[in-house]
Amino acid sequence: MTLVYLDEHNPIFPDSCDAIDDPDGLLAFGGNLAPETLLDAYRKGIFPWYQDGDPIMWWSPSARCILRLDKFHVSKSLRRLIRKNIHSITFNRAFKEVLRGCSAPRDNQAGGTWITNDMYEAYSKLHTLGFAHSLEVWSNGFLVGGLYGVAVNRVFSGESMFSKTANASKLALYALCHQLRLANFTVIDCQMPTDHLLRLGAEVISRDTFLKILGSREDICLKWDTPWQNCSDISRSCL
Repeated sequence: MTLVYLDEHNPIFPDSCDAIDDPDGLLAFGGNLAPETLLDAYRKGIFPWYQDGDPIMWWSPSARCILRLDKFHVSKSLRRLIRKNIHSITFNRAFKEVLRGCSAPRDNQAGGTWITNDMYEAYSKLHTLGFAHSLEVWSNGFLVGGLYGVAVNRVFSGESMFSKTANASKLALYALCHQLRLANFTVIDCQMPTDHLLRLGAEVISRDTFLKILGSREDICLKWDTPWQNCSDISRSCL
């Protein structure tokens, strides 16, 4: 396989299965982050991932991490947190704030994350168009956790999440699973496997299997107009 260069003005993605083996899943570089380019990529099982200062790199790994919505593992600590009812949850109310939370340096990072300024602007545009979504976790009026991602073909591609208090990001992911079930989604695309995601119930499937899942569902625009006011709604619905 040969790494493909994408024209900046007219990027045409190669077949996802043409990604190289080392590093696994790297398919192409170049192109742009325009909304139409990003949506074309996600519909083909491709996503951008690169560091600031590098060219845009596009990936379709041979092993894909997904979370089936009915397989999310609710730990005892998360169950207790939900029942305490000390958080409120909203959808699409603070997208840019969630992006900033996700891009902030983590404890084990000297600098920021891979969410560059260009990424910030690109996903903000996708949010305005109704394809990128955020979920926010609040405590006493402060944003303490959240996540964001892109919804295409009834698959939610989770991009990043953050937590300022214990289990806030887990609570966000659990709330997302519940909300996506209501919209007749079945899968969250977690992209790359991590021990943390696997403990939460995620699994690893082949690229071909993921592409079949992605291609079997029609595209819809998620409408999250009615947020939960507090965690008791989740408790009554799911626990």
